[in-house]
Amino acid sequence: MRSILFFLVLFVKMSFIMPLHGQNQRLAVVDTEYILKKVPEYNQAQAELDRLSAQFEGEIEALKSELLALQRALNAEKVLLTEEMIKEREEAIAKKEKQIYDTQRKYFGPEGELFKKRKSLIKPIQDQVFNAIQEVSRQKKIDIVLDKANAIAVLFVSDKVEISDDILNKLGYR
Repeated sequence: MRSILFFLVLFVKMSFIMPLHGQNQRLAVVDTEYILKKVPEYNQAQAELDRLSAQFEGEIEALKSELLALQRALNAEKVLLTEEMIKEREEAIAKKEKQIYDTQRKYFGPEGELFKKRKSLIKPIQDQVFNAIQEVSRQKKIDIVLDKANAIAVLFVSDKVEISDDILNKLGYR
């Protein structure tokens, strides 16, 4: 039922995009995932992001290990500690939990280091691909370009409208 509703909404939206007064719209399809995988700079940037992400995850895992050690020590020694000592250790545990949370936000949050690094490495490549798509579209007099890598509504694509290889040629990767 949801898919029928989705395609009905898509059809209605597309009918507003496509003029009804007889003009032929030229449509093309690209696969940005395919294009980006063929761009060496993108693959290098992705590898750098993966390496950085693993490094950040390692730091967070080390902090989590420290937290676990603090929790285990408290549980093991709790019967021997005074209320004040228990409170101090619980505060240390809470401080470590906050440190983990802050570190996760610092690295993986919406304005975190990984996001900033991704933006600095990937965005210029994506912009280059987008500009090439626009240029090829203008040259071929294409009115609408769909991305089959991100558009779940693309169920079939004829080779006649697939221009991903043209984009790679424009970028100099074919």
